[in-house]
Amino acid sequence: MSTLAWKLNRLKLMGAPEIVWRVRQLAQKKASKLGVGLVAKPPAPNLSAMGANFIGDAAGIDVAALRQAADNVLAGRWNVFAMRGLNLGFPPQWNRDPKTGTNAPMKLGKAIDYRRESVVGDIKYLWEPSRHLELVTLALAWRASGEQRYAAGARLLLESWFDQCPYPNGVHWTSSLELAVRLLNWAFAWQLLGGAESALFKGEAGERFQRRWLDNIYQHCHFIRGYFSRHSSANNHLFGEYMGLFVASVQWPCWPESARWQALARRGLEVEALKQNTEDGVNKEQAIYYQHEVMDMMLLCHHIGKANGAGFSAAYLERLERLAEFVAALMDAGGNVPMTGDADDAQMVRLAYEPDWSPYRSLLASCALLFERGEFKRKAARLDDKNRWLFGADGATRWDALAAATTEQPVMAFPQGGYYLMGSQFGTEREVRIVVDCAPLGYLSIAAHGHADALSFTLSAAGEELLTDPGTYAYHTQKAWRDYFRSTAAHNTVQVDGQDQSEIGGNFMWLRKANAKLLAHVPQGTVQVFEGEQDGYRRLADPVLHRRKIDFDATSNVLVVLDTLECRGTHDVALHWHFAETCRVEGRAQALFALGRRSRLDMQCSFGDGPELLRSSEAPLGGWISRRFDEKEGITTAVWRGRISGSTQIETRIALALV
Repeated sequence: MSTLAWKLNRLKLMGAPEIVWRVRQLAQKKASKLGVGLVAKPPAPNLSAMGANFIGDAAGIDVAALRQAADNVLAGRWNVFAMRGLNLGFPPQWNRDPKTGTNAPMKLGKAIDYRRESVVGDIKYLWEPSRHLELVTLALAWRASGEQRYAAGARLLLESWFDQCPYPNGVHWTSSLELAVRLLNWAFAWQLLGGAESALFKGEAGERFQRRWLDNIYQHCHFIRGYFSRHSSANNHLFGEYMGLFVASVQWPCWPESARWQALARRGLEVEALKQNTEDGVNKEQAIYYQHEVMDMMLLCHHIGKANGAGFSAAYLERLERLAEFVAALMDAGGNVPMTGDADDAQMVRLAYEPDWSPYRSLLASCALLFERGEFKRKAARLDDKNRWLFGADGATRWDALAAATTEQPVMAFPQGGYYLMGSQFGTEREVRIVVDCAPLGYLSIAAHGHADALSFTLSAAGEELLTDPGTYAYHTQKAWRDYFRSTAAHNTVQVDGQDQSEIGGNFMWLRKANAKLLAHVPQGTVQVFEGEQDGYRRLADPVLHRRKIDFDATSNVLVVLDTLECRGTHDVALHWHFAETCRVEGRAQALFALGRRSRLDMQCSFGDGPELLRSSEAPLGGWISRRFDEKEGITTAVWRGRISGSTQIETRIALALV
């Protein structure tokens, strides 16, 4: 999409107040080219004012895994999304995209169009190392081992970044969210390395290093304060920006502005925690990985704030608890969570290096301790290293004393968030879990991280995914793949005339949006029922209303899916079903079977000429899954295609057999 077309689409989704605000932002950026509004020279910090320690002793952590990770960083081997063990050197070239080799320009950051691959390369790969999660890795390794080479490496990494990324020039001075995440990691590294009394700050050279770091912290805070994400961009970015400003002003209350920054950020976090998350615990971006990110931000802000006498309100914490209940409801007996909406694999800070670490289980473990919830402990299964670092020996003692729930009784309906469960024998080896999406497309006018997945559902049996959501794969680059993975065709629902339910307007923008509506949900009894409708295809010349009814017989483990398409004219219709990579799928006539490790699924549908099985197909696109950002692999996608004339009902019967 051309830059002009993107700008026109973006303008369509703005109201008058946002247009005025963006004009002011543009004027501010132009003025900054003349030095107006920039920090001429950071004021001297008050070194007697420093935040309290918020990191535990972390007894029982996997020291070997941590040291291996730290040794890899010192050896110049980095993991950046799909590029594992990447030789970036130590320290790396911070302004060189490791994926494309593009050197980003060293001019005023706000004058750089970071969305243009020809200018910066793949911006995600360029930004990720500069979040400085690896700095924390080195600091953790020093704290765990006492080996000076890790602390020295942390100092070298920071000084190289200061040298190569001078305020306010380059791509690392463009996005306030990136600065905010960097501040969070700096706060952890600062404390882990010994705080203001760190040996790294001793002597004349150490004092210069400390002052240089504090000057950068001040510049980061000043930058974020001047460039908050507002209006249609006020999603997780705004929450993260408040997080960075809050953590920095609590950790380093060294300047006259610090108290104002802290008050502003704290107030913003309290407001956005309730505004961006529904009362029943669903993040409004309709993207489960972003729900995890916002939960982590909420948790870390409260944890750091509480250590400094600035914890958050009961309403804030209650909303975090509801968010955890939603994650627990989505997670099946095998620990799988549907990949609904966008995901970019971001961690706010990395404190765990176990090979089987799960961000969702980790958050549930945190919330088990925070809210004394045995249900969350059951789902989390164990106390991971991240929580050992956060809560220390006291947290481990409280974890051991907390009785795990003996049975699982998930919340079955999230009417404000738009998700509904059906299933049986939850939390056991005989579990069947069905999660139905009857939610809005996304948050605010651009719905940036939503997917066109209305009335789609996922299905797992015996803790094994069968019908799955294929994930995200791409963001700023590879437009065809970006569009496919968030399309209707990439979800377990009905596509009409080859169109998406909602209209794509850009990589993080939707124009006309489908509205989903619940008609019925009966999660109890022998036969459980869901029924809903979505109006995304009513925009067609001959409008089509899609209604879906799902009956689940919990005794026989049979689902009957009835798709009703109300229309007058003729339309091409496709039903897509995406099977997890562990499934072996074979089709025959009007049916197919999918054989998993612990279950078997038989699907029958008389529509069209029977299933077309796609695997790793590029024409048409289909048969792909992305478990991690910028990585994809083949799965089987089954498509039933046919033409309808007038209102039509299509029945699909799905029978499960558990091994």
